[in-house]
Amino acid sequence: MATQRDIKRRIDSVRNTRKITRAMELVASAKLRRAQESIESLRPYAQAMRRLMSQAARQSGSIHGLPLLADRPAEGTAVIVAITGDRGLAGAFNVNILRAAFQVARDLEDEGFAEVVYTAVGKKGAGTLNFRRLPIDRAFAGFSIDPTFADAEQVVEHLVQRFQEGEVNRVVLVYNAFKSVLEQRVTTERMLPIDRSVVLEEEDDDAVEPSRSVAIFEPEAEEFLRALLPTFLDTTIYRALLESAAAELAARRTAMRNATDNAGTLIDDLTLAMNRARQAAITQEILEVVAGADALE
Repeated sequence: MATQRDIKRRIDSVRNTRKITRAMELVASAKLRRAQESIESLRPYAQAMRRLMSQAARQSGSIHGLPLLADRPAEGTAVIVAITGDRGLAGAFNVNILRAAFQVARDLEDEGFAEVVYTAVGKKGAGTLNFRRLPIDRAFAGFSIDPTFADAEQVVEHLVQRFQEGEVNRVVLVYNAFKSVLEQRVTTERMLPIDRSVVLEEEDDDAVEPSRSVAIFEPEAEEFLRALLPTFLDTTIYRALLESAAAELAARRTAMRNATDNAGTLIDDLTLAMNRARQAAITQEILEVVAGADALE
């Protein structure tokens, strides 16, 4: 049976752990607010870019000559871009992404692709893929919490180069989309070739007529669209990185809050156990005193 000293030592240890988890919860909460602001500030830019692409596609008359939009057969090599975190202590955040990536790999193989490789964005994803000895095309790390547009450009440049050189026929993006502090949704998107429905999407009724009347492209609309598509990919990856960062911080905040609450519950249980041990020790001492007194009579 544990002594009072052992229980007190455990209580002190749990209290120190609770201070750490509480501090990590506060840090994640502060960073989460900034991440949400970054997502909100990017959305108008992304919406305006989609409108520009849609206008340019309509005026060009044909988008069949654009290599980033060209459909390719389900054969050869496919790349899965798995965006995870650089750190743990975020509940099932990283596990859910990797589980979804493995399912996408099975689906691509069933579709007909001979080889599926991974582009790991985040140390946790790269570590798990290496442990499972799965093929990694390239690994990026160091910016899971605070990504920049330059980080997104670096990832896109590598993927577009491989796609345009014919080394891969499909690129699929897997990441955690931030919905709310309590909800992060695993999302799968086809990145390359770009889905034509994205380029040819219909605009809002209120915006169609004004946009058609004022949109003048120089050079020609097709050349403008050709130059805009790589920037659209940069924005897509950057948005996914921001969403993943916010989702990771929200998951870590929730995990640390649960750990803090569990530590409090454990401290209460240990305190009760220590009081019982103290009471048992006092009772034992009283019994020994009474037994000694009876022996002297």
